[in-house]
Amino acid sequence: MRMKTTMDNIKTANMVERYCALTIGMIFLLVGLAGFTPALVSIPGTSESFIPLDESPNAYAAGFGYIFGLFPTNFLHNFIRCTVGLLGITSYYSASSARVFNLTFAVAYALLAIMGLLPFAKTFFGLMPLFGNNVWLNALSSLAAFYYGFIVPPKVKGVNVAEKAS
Repeated sequence: MRMKTTMDNIKTANMVERYCALTIGMIFLLVGLAGFTPALVSIPGTSESFIPLDESPNAYAAGFGYIFGLFPTNFLHNFIRCTVGLLGITSYYSASSARVFNLTFAVAYALLAIMGLLPFAKTFFGLMPLFGNNVWLNALSSLAAFYYGFIVPPKVKGVNVAEKAS
């Protein structure tokens, strides 16, 4: 039975970072594409996010609905989700690009989750909905990216420094 070497640990950590970026990318691409699929988007009811049918079309109202009846969205939000998803998928091909994606995603989506809780910013200043279930989706995915972007690399460096080459 072969012992795991420092190099094996580094390769494993790099793959985990890459899989995190790939998973986040696939989830956001699928949710973004679901937002463009009319059968998967429900029209809002009478909640705080209600937009009257006679409302003049603007960037916020265009394509507004709830993906799977859960996540408030509009066309701009769907486009951004698809773009982020494609960036995550393409960053899978390199450990360094996956790390950059995870770091950037963690910070950006943590800010979006916080903005979704603030009354004056919950619609990203009238551009896209960040409130409701988007808050926990953004927060949980940000936490996953934070772990694999900020926590895992120092652990690997610690293993690399502490372990002697034999």
